[in-house]
Amino acid sequence: MTRVLTVGMHLADVLGRHVESIPDGQGIQLLDEIRLTVAGTAAATAVNLAHLGADVSTVGVVGSDALGSFITSQMGEAGVSTMNLRIDPSSPTSATILPIRRDGSRPALHVVSTNGKLGEQDLHADLLEGISVLHLGGTGLLPGIDGEPSANFLRTAKKLGIVVTMDFIPSRSSLASDRSAIEPCLPYVDYLFPSDDDAYYIASSGNDRRQAIDYYLNAGVKNVLITMGPDGVSISDTNNRDIRIPAFDVDVIDTTGCGDAFSAGFIASLIEGAETRDAANFALACGSLMATGLGSDAVVLDRNRVNEFRMANARRPL
Repeated sequence: MTRVLTVGMHLADVLGRHVESIPDGQGIQLLDEIRLTVAGTAAATAVNLAHLGADVSTVGVVGSDALGSFITSQMGEAGVSTMNLRIDPSSPTSATILPIRRDGSRPALHVVSTNGKLGEQDLHADLLEGISVLHLGGTGLLPGIDGEPSANFLRTAKKLGIVVTMDFIPSRSSLASDRSAIEPCLPYVDYLFPSDDDAYYIASSGNDRRQAIDYYLNAGVKNVLITMGPDGVSISDTNNRDIRIPAFDVDVIDTTGCGDAFSAGFIASLIEGAETRDAANFALACGSLMATGLGSDAVVLDRNRVNEFRMANARRPL
């Protein structure tokens, strides 16, 4: 089977819905549901890829605590190889608290912790043996490998003929520091999957999608796929193609993990030989389906379920 390697963020999400506001002082707000899930742009993408039938392994760092054990066991049960998921006892496992609003949006309260322990020593060339697709997830919140260490690893992958995909999450501490984390990687990226908010922020394009696309293509990215929530996805490439694909019309419960589901769906289609537009259509269905539940593992993606969803659900107007 084609092998995929995901590298980057591994964390636990604690999600609660629906959060109208944070109570003052010692106040309490009763919620409908609280869940603990495996999350992160490397971890959740890997789990979804395994459910979609891909042979996938992952590289990251977790702590020697209950959350680290939870992440490792859940990923293993899903079929992900975790032999390169390193345990660091010096720090607690990275985690995020997500108060989910009624419209499915949510702020994120995040601690970097063990994701900051992922270092250049973890990115050795032996990991790339037999790999067809390398997915780097979480650039911007991976201080140990952001910038040149990641770029060097991607450069090695490209020399081996590996397809490189990437998603980033800017820290927003400063535009300069976020760009220094992301920009060195871009010349080696075949498919970039940023959200519209993140894409426009890094490109300093306001809400100008075309300006943002030009920024990434000029930086060396071959294909830019900007996910735009209810507005679907934008696909642009170095051949001046600019395609918009409408989103599926669903009742959104939570948008957590939709981007990771999109990434997994696209990669799973790509390794089966799908053309970019067809892969993006399948990926959109994966992301939209994930939005119908709470958390990055709200829906166990499998091809039959995704294809049934595509047949049963209409598209939103562009």
